[in-house]
Amino acid sequence: MEVLADDRSVIQRILDHIDNDTTDVSETVWREPVEHYRSPERFTAELALVLRRFPTPFCPSAALPETGSFLARDAAGIPILAVRGNDGRVRAFRNACRHRGTQLVDGSGCEKAFVCRYHGWTYGLDGALRHVPDEDGFPGLEKSTRGLVPVETAETSGLVFVTQDAPVERLEALPPLIPSDRRLVGTFARDVPANWKVVVEGFLEGYHIRSTHQQTFYPVQFDNLNVVETFGRNSRVTFPYRAINKLRAIPPEERSVEGKLTYVYHLFPNAIVATFPTFMAMVVLEPLAIDRTNIITYALTKDADGPVAGHSAGQRPSEFVDAGAVEDRAMACAVQRGLASGANEFLEFGRFEGAIGHFHRTLRGALAGAGAT
Repeated sequence: MEVLADDRSVIQRILDHIDNDTTDVSETVWREPVEHYRSPERFTAELALVLRRFPTPFCPSAALPETGSFLARDAAGIPILAVRGNDGRVRAFRNACRHRGTQLVDGSGCEKAFVCRYHGWTYGLDGALRHVPDEDGFPGLEKSTRGLVPVETAETSGLVFVTQDAPVERLEALPPLIPSDRRLVGTFARDVPANWKVVVEGFLEGYHIRSTHQQTFYPVQFDNLNVVETFGRNSRVTFPYRAINKLRAIPPEERSVEGKLTYVYHLFPNAIVATFPTFMAMVVLEPLAIDRTNIITYALTKDADGPVAGHSAGQRPSEFVDAGAVEDRAMACAVQRGLASGANEFLEFGRFEGAIGHFHRTLRGALAGAGAT
């Protein structure tokens, strides 16, 4: 698997791009058929053959900080419950009681056991069925076979991954992403009327910085100047700040990326990890329908830090970043509306947008490998 460049190498590549008025480019353009954003059959295949069969990021490890911490949400349309057990291990289950199928819990919290609100069937943190009220009314019930239904779970690089159905590929080795000293300070969700792939694309290029973010990102960042790297199914796009020029006076071995750039990691298929000067964010883009996406953002800071950017826990992590996100969502919605115009047979992604081409190429390969197109 490709190895990502170290921070100092990234800094030098950016400074070279500034001096030469260049940016990273891919070998070719990519043309994605509009039908792939509008086809119900394609959408169903993406859910069934990719989002449920590949290891997908579910939440940051920091969302499950202690024994009994749980987080429940829908992933690829399926209710999933993740919980940290007494042994410190994170496990995930289909969020349904084995009696009458009731969803056990909503949201997040901390419990010693999960008690179904309908009839009181009780499950341990390991998913085992521990107690059935009036058990004599269920002759032949084998509690050992009626625990919560597990899904394959892995915890690595500060993230929890789940694979819901028979896995087609193992979880790839990942670089360090979210350090262990990060704590969760806010979770925010927003339903956006756009296809999930359109939303993914907005994170993966800096060609739009000047046009879309004139009053937000553009005054502090560069337009169409990025370092673009791929690693396996994933990618990393570096968005430098203008302040990176201050590093020219510092010896290369002493340079730091802190406060000088944002790394945006795309973890295939539908998650983003982004670094900012005062916080980090993990963003999961959950498809709700062919034209609707739930954008779930987990904001994290260091243990020693106060609330993100001076905000109290529960408030948005940064007014500056959120203002830019509003602009990105507006563009995603505009693209979605434009898909219905009939103007385009395909969307064209140029050589400046290589990470998007990598995403679509990987998605197409995953579907083809599963027998879909």
